[in-house]
Amino acid sequence: MKKVLILGGGFAGVEAAIYLRKNNFEVTIISNRDYLYVYPTSIWIPTGDASFAENCIPLELLQNAHDFKVIIDEVESIKSSEKKVYCKNETYEYEYLIVAMGSGKMKHKGIENTLTICGEPKESLKIKDKIDELIKKGSGKIAMGFGGNPKDPSNVRGGPTFEVLFNLHNKLKKLGIRENYELTFFAPMKEPGARMGPQALEMMDMFYKKLDIKSQTGKKILEFKPDGISFEDDVFIESDFTMFIAAGDGHKVFENSDLPLNEAGLIKINDYCEVEGCEGLYAIGDSVALEGPEWRAKQGHIAEVMARNTAYNLVEKHYGNDLRKGYKNHLNILCVMDSGDGAAFVYRSDKKGLMIPMPIVGHWMKKGWKWYYRNSKLGKIPRIPGM
Repeated sequence: MKKVLILGGGFAGVEAAIYLRKNNFEVTIISNRDYLYVYPTSIWIPTGDASFAENCIPLELLQNAHDFKVIIDEVESIKSSEKKVYCKNETYEYEYLIVAMGSGKMKHKGIENTLTICGEPKESLKIKDKIDELIKKGSGKIAMGFGGNPKDPSNVRGGPTFEVLFNLHNKLKKLGIRENYELTFFAPMKEPGARMGPQALEMMDMFYKKLDIKSQTGKKILEFKPDGISFEDDVFIESDFTMFIAAGDGHKVFENSDLPLNEAGLIKINDYCEVEGCEGLYAIGDSVALEGPEWRAKQGHIAEVMARNTAYNLVEKHYGNDLRKGYKNHLNILCVMDSGDGAAFVYRSDKKGLMIPMPIVGHWMKKGWKWYYRNSKLGKIPRIPGM
C-alpha cells in the first residue's frame, strides 16, 4: 500500500501532500487547525490592510483540490520504534511518515507581556487590537523585536518584525499622527539581520534613521515587563505595547517522542530529509535541524523545497530506486520585505547578498504573490516552476 501520513497542515505539509498525490500515493494530513495560515502575508493584519480570513486557506478546499485526506487532531507523541503517532483523539499507524509540525518557541521571562506575529495565528488580531487602542489614545511607545537561539541560529524570524514595524510607521504617517509615537526596534544580537548580508545591514540602519525608529541592539534581554523591556547593563526601554518574535526551538511533541534531536530539540535529518535510524520517517520545514552555511535561515520557500524533495525521495525509495534530491544546495535567503508603501528585495547565497529598494511596486508585488499563492495552491491557476 502506498500510504503516507503527514503531521502538519502548513507550507511544508501541504506541499508534500500535493506532490505525493501527483504520484498517486494515498495521503493523510493530521493538523490541529482546519486551515493553512499564510504567515508571510500576515504582516498586514495588525495594521488592518488585510483580514484574518483572507490570510487562511481552508484545508477542506485544499483537500478537495488535491484529493488528500485531512484529520483535525492534536499530536501528542511520535513513536518511530512502533511506527505509530499518538494523538489526542486516536492513535495512527504509518508506513511512511513526514513530520512538518513547525517548531516551538524559546521561553523568555515575562513573555506573557508580549505578542508575536509568528506564533498562534489569532495573535495577529490581538496585535491589531493593541495598535488600535494606542491609535485611539493618540500617542504611545511601541517596541518590536526578535530574539535568537544560540543552540540553533537558523531558527530566527527577523523579517516579519521589520515588516510590521515599517507598515505601522506607514499607517501612522498616513493618519498624520506619526510624531505622537515612539517606535523602537530591539534585538539582543549585535548585528540583527547580518545573515542578509553587509549591504542589507547598512540599508537597515538607513531605514531606522529615515523613519525615525530608535534601535536597541547588542544587549541580552533580561525580562519583558508590562511597561517595557529590561536588558543587561541596566538598560530599559519603555513600551506601551511590545511585539516580540522568539527564536524557535524543539516542538513540545518531540520531547515525548523517540526521535533523534539536536541540542535545541529539533529533529536531525540528512540531506534527503530522512530521519536517520527511523525507517520510513522524514522531517521537513521548521521541525528540523537545518544544516548549511552560518547565514542559513528557515523560510517558507526552503520548507517547500524540502517538501518537494522529500516527496521525490520517498517515491524513489518506495519503488527501490537510488535517485535522491538534497536540500542543502538550494539554501538561500529570498524575500520581499514589505513596508506598506514599498518593499525591498532581499537575496543571500554563498556568492552574494543583495537588498534592492522597490518603492511602491514592491508592495504590490507582494500583494500579487499573496493572490498567486492562494490560487495556485488551490489549482485554480498554473504554478510557476520553483514558486
